[in-house]
Amino acid sequence: MTSWKIHFTASDTENAQSAHKRLIHQYGQYSISQADVIVALGGDGFMLESMHRYMASGLPIYGMNKGTVGFLLNDYQEENLFERLQAGVITKLHPLKMAATDMHGRVTEALAINEVSLLRESRQTAKIEISIDGKVKVEELTCDGVLVATPAGSTAYNLSAHGPILPVNAGALALTPISAFRPRRWRGAILPREAQIKFKIIESKKRPVSAVADAVEVRDVATVTVQEEPDICIKLLFDEEHNLEMRILDEQFQY
Repeated sequence: MTSWKIHFTASDTENAQSAHKRLIHQYGQYSISQADVIVALGGDGFMLESMHRYMASGLPIYGMNKGTVGFLLNDYQEENLFERLQAGVITKLHPLKMAATDMHGRVTEALAINEVSLLRESRQTAKIEISIDGKVKVEELTCDGVLVATPAGSTAYNLSAHGPILPVNAGALALTPISAFRPRRWRGAILPREAQIKFKIIESKKRPVSAVADAVEVRDVATVTVQEEPDICIKLLFDEEHNLEMRILDEQFQY
């Protein structure tokens, strides 16, 4: 493909908006229905928003860093964009599906690209029962919380909670406790991507817990189930020398 029909999107920052105007002037702007690719300008937070916003489109998303860290983005360059897109490497991600039932029986479903996290709402530690594929594996985790991370999310909150970094193609999920008090020696688990994880909140009225799927929060949950959604595929496009697989590998050697 010698030229690409691009839909540009940008965060609200002045820097990103200025780049947005220049790139549209140089390469044109196409609607989502006409486009071959989405080019997102911003930081990792905006890239995550764009992945949620456009996941149903099926279009690959090529991010260019106009933020701070830029873990999910390529370097910003205005020249040779068609050539970079043509040479890009596709990474496919599948989100997590969360189904959270609150203490009133209301069910909220949401998708998470990075992680689903359960967090205590009060000064009381949370007490959480954890089941995998219908079998109780942890009868009572006393903690600040617990999370399930995708490989793409394993270098984010999961890593801060001392969870493992997972290669993108590992076919695994990370189950990581957050400030666990009991059982004191349990450090979490690496689960197959097909696993269904269920959290049951113990003493939920006395020890309220919220569940968060990326930007969607449900308070006062009673049970939460989490599993990968294989029918949804998010395609990210990276420059060959900065692909996500290599970045996640490199994160394991940071010290």
